[in-house]
Amino acid sequence: MVAPGAHGLRRNGPGEDFWQYRPASQGDSARAIDWRRSARSDAQYVRDREAQSAQVVGLWVSSGQGMDYAGAASRPTKADRAHLLALALAMVLLRGGEKVGLLGQPARAGRAQADRLAEQIVALRPAGADGDAPPDDALRPNQRLVILSDFMDDPAWADRLLTRAAGMGVTGVLMQVLDPDEETFPYHGAVLFRSLSGAIRHDSRDAGGLRDAYLARLAERRDWLRSRTTGAGWHFGHHSTDQSPAVALSWLYQVLAG
Repeated sequence: MVAPGAHGLRRNGPGEDFWQYRPASQGDSARAIDWRRSARSDAQYVRDREAQSAQVVGLWVSSGQGMDYAGAASRPTKADRAHLLALALAMVLLRGGEKVGLLGQPARAGRAQADRLAEQIVALRPAGADGDAPPDDALRPNQRLVILSDFMDDPAWADRLLTRAAGMGVTGVLMQVLDPDEETFPYHGAVLFRSLSGAIRHDSRDAGGLRDAYLARLAERRDWLRSRTTGAGWHFGHHSTDQSPAVALSWLYQVLAG
């Protein structure tokens, strides 16, 4: 589980976690003395605590038209699942006192921000193209970012984002959200493949014959993303819309707490 609202600044100050013992000095009250530690020496010691600060978390959910895909009416679209994950994560972080906002928007804490984020996420609409990318100028030093996308378009933008983030001390996580049909490629015979925008079309007479090449390409894409995120000090994960969203949320909590 994530531990929101308690992130050490590696210096003494208000907080709950032990930081260091230091010799008592003029101005320290008798109440501040750690008498158990002091009894082991001839000096008196004060137990300092580590100063803590809330995280500043930026959320970005792809609005590319490709995110509006669902392979079956019984499953949510990738966009719907990504919106749910973003909103649920925001609520948990805000409840713990973190500052959260959509990337490029002010990150704030509190109940009012929860309502504001819910309205903003619900209002997100598909872009004009199959894929999109976060704005290059939206990163701020020492942010934590959560990027939700299918990463099925040209991934060059992810490489640019990670390079820029590494130079600014920005860390975070990329999560790939896919429909199970995109995970397994369960197609046979004659199939017309078309992107949701209509910009890409491929008429196959033997879709099953493409399966191995497609799955190899998907694995290659994930290996590339995992390598780039690891190199930048980020995390990479993937989630299928036929799985419980709680699984993805649990993973996001853990990596943000790390």
